[in-house]
Amino acid sequence: MTSSRFKSNHLLDNDTVAAWVFISPALVLLLLFIVYPIAYLFYLSFTAGSFTSSGTYWVGLKNYWRLLLNTDFWQVIGNTVYFTVATVIPSLVIPLGLAVLLNRSLALRGILRTAYFLPSIISLVAAGLGFRWLFEQEGAINSFLTSFGLQAIPWLGDKSWAMIVLIILSTWKQLGFNMVVFLAGLQTIPPSRYEAAELDGANEWQQFWHITLPGLRPTLVFTTITTVIFTLRSFEQVYVITGGGPLNSTNLLVYYIYQEAFAQFDFGYAAAAATVLLGITLLLVYLQLRTWNEN
Repeated sequence: MTSSRFKSNHLLDNDTVAAWVFISPALVLLLLFIVYPIAYLFYLSFTAGSFTSSGTYWVGLKNYWRLLLNTDFWQVIGNTVYFTVATVIPSLVIPLGLAVLLNRSLALRGILRTAYFLPSIISLVAAGLGFRWLFEQEGAINSFLTSFGLQAIPWLGDKSWAMIVLIILSTWKQLGFNMVVFLAGLQTIPPSRYEAAELDGANEWQQFWHITLPGLRPTLVFTTITTVIFTLRSFEQVYVITGGGPLNSTNLLVYYIYQEAFAQFDFGYAAAAATVLLGITLLLVYLQLRTWNEN
């Protein structure tokens, strides 16, 4: 009896009430703009119809079954996996190398950091238009190649090259942000560790492998998760540059959802695909966090 009364008083004390009052606006916004849309998306994935006078109706797992049997969907999944892996790896390796180099260059660190970070603040639509102009059949890149007697490459007309253009753009866009984050992480590693390693005869590679990487573990987790999410939600570059072509080779999952929802007006099917994307994202984030926590 005393224990339950203590818990009741604890829940209603002044500090607890004040805490709930202060966090309630954030909770309302969280419920309104995150929890409710996700719940409605999940509900919509079990329905068919449209938002007209006819309305929607319950179809159960039919939309998910259609996903399993749709060869276009599995091609889009393959495109998305390839695009994500091919973008995430250089988006982590290149910024990490640049951050290590800039961390030693005190004179030009500020200028170079700003220069590398600029792509991160440029609109993806504007960057996509620029890349489309660069990689057109008669664009600047092919003009540069032909000026040296090389053959022009059908960048946007070939299935393999079109995806590479998207990967280059996405890597270029994410490079500056990750580099600044890695630079911040490098500042948290005590210089005394490197001094002790030098006294023990460790070379630069050994210092990087045994001091820098373990010291950047939380930073690596953060950059990996944010980069994976950035690539999985890629839409603008596909919409502006390739439109999913040629032959559906650059159609990524978010663009596929957009097409099904706003071109075909198949909202239930699109909601099912979006639910699959949400599940993939949450699973990848969980696996990454679990892997790094175990290490």
